[in-house]
Amino acid sequence: MRKLSVFGLFIVLAMVSCARKNTPAKSGARMDAITFMSYNVHHCNPPSKPGVIDLDAIVRVIKKENPDVVALQEIDVNTGRSGKINQAALLSQKTGYPAFYFSKSIDHDGGDYGIMILSKYPLSDMSTHKLPTDPATGGEPRVLSLAVVTLPGGKKIRVASTHLDFHGKTNGKLQMTEVNRILAGETLPVIIGGDFNATEKSETIQLLDKAFTRTCNNCAFTIEEGKEKQAIDFIAYKPGTAFSVQSHRVVAEDYASDHRPVQAVLKIGF
Repeated sequence: MRKLSVFGLFIVLAMVSCARKNTPAKSGARMDAITFMSYNVHHCNPPSKPGVIDLDAIVRVIKKENPDVVALQEIDVNTGRSGKINQAALLSQKTGYPAFYFSKSIDHDGGDYGIMILSKYPLSDMSTHKLPTDPATGGEPRVLSLAVVTLPGGKKIRVASTHLDFHGKTNGKLQMTEVNRILAGETLPVIIGGDFNATEKSETIQLLDKAFTRTCNNCAFTIEEGKEKQAIDFIAYKPGTAFSVQSHRVVAEDYASDHRPVQAVLKIGF
């Protein structure tokens, strides 16, 4: 009986430990660093299973990595191909992250398709900004999703999620220029994450680098197409004293989506 009691106590302690890991810090606690993830989730369709929606696989990735804020791309809300489910609301519910904001990019299959921001902490001042697309390219309309996160202790930061068009030589540059313009006058510290559909040496990312500091250089690949591996998903922040990079990594997860998630820990210096 004693052995069973000790084992039972171990299980309880383990459950408490796991619960603490995913519980947001108390509002009065000081927060010295923020963990930010960017993840293109391929409408929660594992590439190895065409037509299958496995939202729980995305949930497992987020819960395991335990970021504070996530910029998500390729989200379906009430589309036929995803079984008419609201992926934005379900991701919030199943991860236990109470705050989220969905930004619609286009109508798709009877529902909405776009990007979102998911957060452990309260969101406010949410907005969606349309990005320009050259009609001659036939590219999809794209948007920038913005919100203010109130961190424990009351500090506020502006966070952004985006997904630029793959016609990078035209739309990527147009859209990145507009993103820079929208955020140029922002007085709060800014973190942006997204699928930029452009590599580090592209003009699109050169434009990103003019206004932001990326959390990596010579970045590890985030998507693999055939034998080609490319880094096209990035996290960046407005330069200054607000943030410094403690760590950056690409999560080696290849089942849940055709993109690997990118995660950075940024030290808060304000």
